[in-house]
Amino acid sequence: MQRLRRSAAQAILGGVIPEFRVTGVLARGGGAVNAVYEVRGAGGVRPLIIKVYPERWPAQADRWRSKLAKEVFVYRLLARHGITEIPRVLHHEPAGVPDLPSAFAVMTLLDGRPLSTVGGSLTEGQIGPVYREMGRLLAAVHQITTDRWGYVATGIVDTRPSNTAYMLDQFAAKLGRFVELGGGEAMAEAVKRYAGERAGLFAECTQPALCHNDFHDGNVLVRETAQGWQVAGFVDVESTVVADPLLDLARTDYYALRDNPAKRDAFLSGYGPLPAGSAARMGLYRLHHALEFWNWSALRGKRSLLPAIRQDLEEMINGGAG
Repeated sequence: MQRLRRSAAQAILGGVIPEFRVTGVLARGGGAVNAVYEVRGAGGVRPLIIKVYPERWPAQADRWRSKLAKEVFVYRLLARHGITEIPRVLHHEPAGVPDLPSAFAVMTLLDGRPLSTVGGSLTEGQIGPVYREMGRLLAAVHQITTDRWGYVATGIVDTRPSNTAYMLDQFAAKLGRFVELGGGEAMAEAVKRYAGERAGLFAECTQPALCHNDFHDGNVLVRETAQGWQVAGFVDVESTVVADPLLDLARTDYYALRDNPAKRDAFLSGYGPLPAGSAARMGLYRLHHALEFWNWSALRGKRSLLPAIRQDLEEMINGGAG
C-alpha cells in the first residue's frame, strides 16, 4: 500500500478540522492488510489517526468498504453504550478522495501502545491491575445484548435463533475450510465428533452479547503513568460478532492468557463471576478458536505455526478441551 503523504493527510483533515495543520505523518502498526497512520499537528493539538483500507484489489473494493462501515458502526455502538476506551470516528470516506483513492477513516488517537509490546516486561505487581482492567472492559462490552446470534456488519446479519444453531454452523464452516486447506479428513471428523457429542452445552447460553472476538494483547493499548501501567483502551473491532460472551472469553484465553495463570486470574477477577458450568463450554469454544487459528495460519502460508496448533487440537479432543 502506498504511504500516506503529508499533503494528502492535510487535504483530508482540512475538511474535518479546518484549523489542523499537519506537521508529520507516522506509520503505526496496523493489521496484515490495513495501514494505520498517526498524523501530528502544529500548536500542541492532539494527533489523529487515519486508517486506510487497501486499494490494490479493485475487485474487492466492496469488501473493504464494508469493513470500514462495520468499524464505524461498532465504534459508534460502543460509544452509545458508554464505552469510552475506544477511538472516536470523526469522519470516514468509503470511496476515498482524490488525494487518497482508498476507503479510510479519521479517528481520535488512544494515548497508548499495544500491550503486546510491553507485556513481557511487566512485573507480577503490574500484571494484576492491567489485566483486571482488561477483564472489566470486556465485561462492559458484553453488557450490550440482543436476541439473535450472528455476524455484525452495520447491524446483525446472517442471524441464528439460538446459540446451538449458531455454533454448529460455525464449526461446520471451519471444519469444511480445514479440510480444503489440507488439515485432513480424520482430524476434521474427530473434531466434529467431539463437538457434536457436547453440542448440548451451547444451549446453556440464552442471551447473546456483543463480542469483540479479537480481544488480546495486540489490540489492547496501555500507557505508563506515575501510578504504573494503565489500560488506555482497545481497537480493531473488525471481527465483532453477537454470540455467547464465553466465546469471546475463550478466544482471549486461547490467544493471551492460557500460558500465564497470573494474567488469567487477574483478567477473570476484573471480568467478574462466570455462569455455572462455564468451564466445559469455554473448553469447547477454545477448540473452535484453535480450529479457526489453524485455518488462518494455513491460508496465509504460516506453515511453521501449524504443528503447534494441530497439537492443541489433538490435546483438546483427546484430553478434554477444558
